[in-house]
Amino acid sequence: MPVYLYALVLALGVWLTKKWFVSRQLAAAPYPPGPKPKPLIGNVFDFPTSDAHEGYLELGKQYSSGLVYGTALGTKVLVLNKLDDAIELLDRRARETSDRPNIPIVDLGVVLPSIFSLSFLTIFRLGWDRNIVLLPYGKIWRFHRKICQQNFRAEAARDYHPLLLKKCGEMLLQLLVDPQNFEQHNKMFSISVALITMFGYEIKSLEDPCIVAAEESIRLAGPLLFPGGSWLNIVPALRYIPSWFPGAVTRKVAAKVRELTEEVWRIPFEDVKRRVAEGVAIPSFVSNFLKQKAEVGASGEQEKAVINIAFTVYSAASDTTISATGSFFYLMACNPEIQRKAQAEIDRIICPGRLPNFEDRPSLPYIDAIYREVLRFKPPVPLGVAHSIIEDDYYRGYYIPKGTMIFANIWAMTRDAQIYPEPLKFKPERFLDSNGNLNGDDRVLAYGFGRRACVGKYIASDTLWITFASVLACFNIDKCTDKFGNVIGFNDDYHELGLGQFKSDFLCSFVPRSATAKQLSMGSINTFAIFSVWLINLGILHSSEKF
Repeated sequence: MPVYLYALVLALGVWLTKKWFVSRQLAAAPYPPGPKPKPLIGNVFDFPTSDAHEGYLELGKQYSSGLVYGTALGTKVLVLNKLDDAIELLDRRARETSDRPNIPIVDLGVVLPSIFSLSFLTIFRLGWDRNIVLLPYGKIWRFHRKICQQNFRAEAARDYHPLLLKKCGEMLLQLLVDPQNFEQHNKMFSISVALITMFGYEIKSLEDPCIVAAEESIRLAGPLLFPGGSWLNIVPALRYIPSWFPGAVTRKVAAKVRELTEEVWRIPFEDVKRRVAEGVAIPSFVSNFLKQKAEVGASGEQEKAVINIAFTVYSAASDTTISATGSFFYLMACNPEIQRKAQAEIDRIICPGRLPNFEDRPSLPYIDAIYREVLRFKPPVPLGVAHSIIEDDYYRGYYIPKGTMIFANIWAMTRDAQIYPEPLKFKPERFLDSNGNLNGDDRVLAYGFGRRACVGKYIASDTLWITFASVLACFNIDKCTDKFGNVIGFNDDYHELGLGQFKSDFLCSFVPRSATAKQLSMGSINTFAIFSVWLINLGILHSSEKF
């Protein structure tokens, strides 16, 4: 027998022995700690459906484990409350854990037979097959990821700086002339950034049909994505029930979400196509692609991927920016001493008469520390987005079955006192060394793990940093007072919307720090825009007519 055949037989024998040994380990290994499943229904009633990040953290404490496992009628869930476990399973074993779970309520593009339908075919899906966050791991996802890496890497993110500065300047003006509606201005800014960078789409008000459709679709569909958010996620066979069947609420919601989702991507895409054809398009991710397509050509696969990516960035980035900036406003009002320290750094570095710019970032480490601490203290998506394991695995003596949904509980990790001493305290100094420079803790857990980490994290980082620096340069953010001069307190409540958490309504004031700061807030916007906002505040001009 030739030598290479001996080698082949030996290699095959080693592989089979290893597989046998691993299978024996898996067969003998217990599941990770978690609530004891009940007969038939498993842990159906143990899955937290609201404030899930806090619920799973408490379960981890109850079972003295960084791993929490549960199952319900075929749905297997593993929650990672410790950073070390997330790094090992989601970073180092990314090849096995970069898939997305098959969430029945999403059911990307599956056509299902139904004897109740007149057409004998029923499509049950949310229309979120354009969202690359939910794509299964494979060739199609890798193609999308490659385009993202080319266009959103750190160097490419600089191309979006002029648009970020423009939108930041607009928000500064709004905070100056209409400070009491700061939450609406934050919302307008966050959505505007996503739409203008992706589509070059300018919104005039929050009543824009694209925004209305997006908000309603997220409001309706977001809660359904959690393991216990819909019975259909637990009993997938319920997808066969027709919409007219009594109690088929989820199916009706899905149909409405699909209709809204189609509007969310159609409106800005048709607008950018028209502008490119007329030669008046704002440089953006999609408009740049369409111009390239007209000049050198592009495949249908490329065009579909570009639209999908733009839709995903808009869907994900706007809400996370709203959440993070809202938390920033709240935390600055709660911590005036931190705010004053940040402003002292800005005054020391930035020459009078100008706003911070991106070139100043290395010279403003305390602002960067605030940015990192905001995302640690109040991560916008506290439970992350579920990964899925593609094959049976063995970890720390526990058996993790194929198809298990794996959640990285970012909330729990950022409250680990061994990594972040005094975790319940807002303390930017934890990211600085003894000399006041940024330390080596530069990983922002809010951006996720492994190959599924946020593809737009560099643009997101730039957006939040320039916003925080510019607002602090221009305004003092303080608690409001009543007519007797008494401070009006506000609660610490947050509410959930979809997978995200947002600061509940509160009052705070934005007072220009000086006449110079006031002029800077007005500097990047033309006089007509300022006059328009004043007219709106006086009730003379309707908000839909705003510049």
